[in-house]
Amino acid sequence: MDIRIIKAAAVTDAVKKLYMDMNYYIGDDIMSALLKAEDGESSPTGKSVLSQIIENDRIAAREEVPLCQDTGMAVLFVEYGERVVIDGGSFEDAVQEGVRRAYIDGYLRKSVVDDPVFDRVNTKDNTPAIIYTTIVPGDKIKILAGCKGFGSENMSAIKMLTPSAGLEGVKKFILDTVKYAGPNPCPPIVVGVGIGGTFEKAAMLAKKATLRPINTDNSDPRYAALEKELLADINAMGFGPAGLGGDNTALGVNIEYFPTHIAGMPVAVNICCHAARHKETEI
Repeated sequence: MDIRIIKAAAVTDAVKKLYMDMNYYIGDDIMSALLKAEDGESSPTGKSVLSQIIENDRIAAREEVPLCQDTGMAVLFVEYGERVVIDGGSFEDAVQEGVRRAYIDGYLRKSVVDDPVFDRVNTKDNTPAIIYTTIVPGDKIKILAGCKGFGSENMSAIKMLTPSAGLEGVKKFILDTVKYAGPNPCPPIVVGVGIGGTFEKAAMLAKKATLRPINTDNSDPRYAALEKELLADINAMGFGPAGLGGDNTALGVNIEYFPTHIAGMPVAVNICCHAARHKETEI
C-alpha cells in the first residue's frame, strides 16, 4: 500500500484559504437563493432587506472584507485518507495554525474565549477550531469547513424524542424550534437538522447539515420531501427577512440522518443565519 506524504504547511495553507475565502465570498448556493427570494418576495420591506443583504455580500467580495462582523467559530469535518502521512508537524496543529493565520492575516473578528464559564479570556486568534475527523480509504484529505456565528447558534436545540413521537413529533419539534427563534437568528435562515444516532451524534449531524449546499436534496426521497415540506411551513410563519415580515423566513432546510437505538429518536436543529458560510477543499 503506497503512502502519500503531505506537508503540514500545505494543510495550513489550505485551511487558511478556506476561512478567508468563506468570510469574503458568499457561496453560489446562498447567493442564488437570495436572488430567488428577492425576486419572489411580496413584502416591500422584505424585498428591500434582501436587496441590502445581496449588496452587502457583493461589496464583501469586491473589497475582500468579512460579509458579517461575526466571523464565527471554526468547525471542520475532515475525511482523512488512511494512506496519508503528515510531514513537518501534526495534522491537528496544522489545521489550528491555518485557522489562526486566517483570522489574524485576514482581519477576521476573533470571537473564541478560552474558558466558557470562569475566565472567558479571548484567545486572540479564534482558535481552537472544532475538528471532526473520519478515517477513510485513499490518499487524500477532504475538508468541509464552516464558521458559525452565535446569533443563530444560540437559537439551536436538541431533543431526545422517543419512537412513539413519530414523524409528526419530529416535525413539531423542528417547527417549534424555528418559531421560538423568531427574528433572533437573522433570517432568512438555513435550518440544519440531524436525526438519529445518539445525543451528540444528532447535534453533529445538524451542524454538518448546515454546511451542505442548499441547492441539493437528501439522497433519500422521503427525507428530501420532508426538507421541502418543512421549508414551506417555516416560510409560512411570516417572520420574513430580518424578522420584519415577508415570505422568506428560510432559504433552505437540510436534513442528515443516522441509525439509532430501538428506544430513541434524537433530533437536533442547528439554525444558521443568511451568512451561511461553508466551503470545502481536497488536498
